[in-house]
Amino acid sequence: MKLSIMGTVFVVCALLVPPALGLAKTQWPLHTDPSRQDDLVTNLPGQPLVGFRHFAGYVTVHEPHGRALFYWFYEAASHPDQKPLVLWLNGGPGCSSVGYGATQEIGPFIVDNDANGLKLNDYSWNKEANMLFLESPIGVGFSYTNTTTDYHNLGNEFTANDAYTFLQNWFLKFPSYRNHTFYIAGESYAGKYVPELAELIHDRNKDSSFHIDLHGVLLGNPETSDGDDWRGMVDYAWSHAVISDETHKIIRESCDFNSNDTWSNNTCSDAVDELLSQYKEIDIYSLYTSLCMANSASADGNSMQTLMIKRSNTMMPRMMGGYDPCLDGYAKTFYNRPDVQEALHVSDGHRLKNWSICNITMFENWSDSKPSMIPIYKKLIAAGLRVWIYSGDTDGRVPVLSTRYSLSSLGLPITKAWRPWYHEKQVSGWYQEYAGLTFATFRGAGHAVPCFKPSSSLALFASFLNGQSLPSSK
Repeated sequence: MKLSIMGTVFVVCALLVPPALGLAKTQWPLHTDPSRQDDLVTNLPGQPLVGFRHFAGYVTVHEPHGRALFYWFYEAASHPDQKPLVLWLNGGPGCSSVGYGATQEIGPFIVDNDANGLKLNDYSWNKEANMLFLESPIGVGFSYTNTTTDYHNLGNEFTANDAYTFLQNWFLKFPSYRNHTFYIAGESYAGKYVPELAELIHDRNKDSSFHIDLHGVLLGNPETSDGDDWRGMVDYAWSHAVISDETHKIIRESCDFNSNDTWSNNTCSDAVDELLSQYKEIDIYSLYTSLCMANSASADGNSMQTLMIKRSNTMMPRMMGGYDPCLDGYAKTFYNRPDVQEALHVSDGHRLKNWSICNITMFENWSDSKPSMIPIYKKLIAAGLRVWIYSGDTDGRVPVLSTRYSLSSLGLPITKAWRPWYHEKQVSGWYQEYAGLTFATFRGAGHAVPCFKPSSSLALFASFLNGQSLPSSK
């Protein structure tokens, strides 16, 4: 089943500073490790002048197979030696954390609409932390393997193991960050990547001399529990007038979303097809914004315009990590430029990598996916890790109802009851605190929350890092 979706452009408005060297006078000495020094980005085309350093390149995760993951690391805008380190992951599976998270949402640079330069993001999360963006697994963005059979093994466990190995080797390249407080954040299908990687780190910390100082996870509109995700999607579509009473009734009566053979029920399958056909008319990731009307030639054919929702007897549908095909196209143009690839140390400017924002083949052929993250949530909470979840309330694909259904199954005691939280004297959303978990909504935000609410999402990020409750008064 194909779901054709187009979205609208939501970028952070910022001043494009004429490029100079792309880097202000360095405040901190370069590490003596030549591999780190070689990854320093100094001549990124169109980059605004900034006072922090950033690094990009490859980290090998399996030498015999020639597997390497691409990263882009931004030091904090001020006092990087005193601030935590945060790993950001986008989902899909198959979508780029560089193309989405780093240059559409929370990184310091946003790809300009003409794909010729970059805009400064005034609400970049590197104001609060050192930000590490990883294109994971192999086959995503610039990440690669020289062993074709690796692509047949891709799944959640494979991804978590490679990401863990990446962190081990990245810390060898950047040893000064090994003792920093560490968090993992992500959105969408990274709702599965993040908890599974956190669990792996937690378990390995007990058995290995290599310790990662993991303190918590932050998840945005995350896929959490397949059955609850589907029920939430159906109920949200009905409660927001996307589907009829009749279609909703048929789905509720004929679909068992916890069953392994959900899609063998033709009545259920046909009714879900009807739901998805209605979402072809609007942007499922942002119900109340206009569709992108850009010429199709400017959009990335491998991104969000055509989403494959796969049904099988072992897994529920997964979603791509993003929503804006117009901006996706600009990113594709930018990252396939020879001078950009050379600046990011992924090619010599002649033998170019073919970069796409999402890998549809990977999405279709994903081999394993745990049906629920709830057991891992319980384990992380019991271990004392900080768990925060936020949800844009105009997202139809992993809607706020899906997350609420999933969280209710945890049965956690409520420590601070449902209430509004404020940013700049306005209600930004609502939140509730549980024993070991905080859940917050963003009023009027779609799937990629920072694109819609850049200032308030930065405020939530700061509260998360500081372990502080969201402001509940003006």
